[in-house]
Amino acid sequence: MSTNSDSSSHPVRRTTDVPAPASAHVPALAVPSLEAHFRLPVRVYWEDTDAGGVVFYANYLKFFERARTEWLRELGHSQEQLRLETQALFVVSETSVRYLRPARLDDLLDVTVHIVEARPASLVIDQQAWRGSDLLCQGRIRIGCVDALNFRPRRIPNLLLEQIPLA
Repeated sequence: MSTNSDSSSHPVRRTTDVPAPASAHVPALAVPSLEAHFRLPVRVYWEDTDAGGVVFYANYLKFFERARTEWLRELGHSQEQLRLETQALFVVSETSVRYLRPARLDDLLDVTVHIVEARPASLVIDQQAWRGSDLLCQGRIRIGCVDALNFRPRRIPNLLLEQIPLA
């Protein structure tokens, strides 16, 4: 451990001295694949692009969110219905995203949802944004189920958990 160069007696820890917390490990992203449990077509609009004319990096997370929401709808559940009827909400607890190629104004993307892991209170979902056969962006999203009243972890409602396909 090193110390400050001034006369202060407060120790300074280098980042190499501090082990990464267990939660800092981000699982590897899936190998690119056209296999998916759900696909959502998304058109790129002006509002999605940055000054360079390409999709702003954070907007891929919005595209992924839309695809997960529409996947739930395809299973017969809206997020609002789940909240009202079961007091269950989904929150994103971890993301890992790789940007491979840019999407541009007017591109038609396919945004996919692929469930990798289903636990009683969380899901791990691989998502990808495709333009034709070109993979543009891929991410792994962990979502947790929480109680709508106190935001504490809770089980995913059985009526939904029973419908979730696995890899």
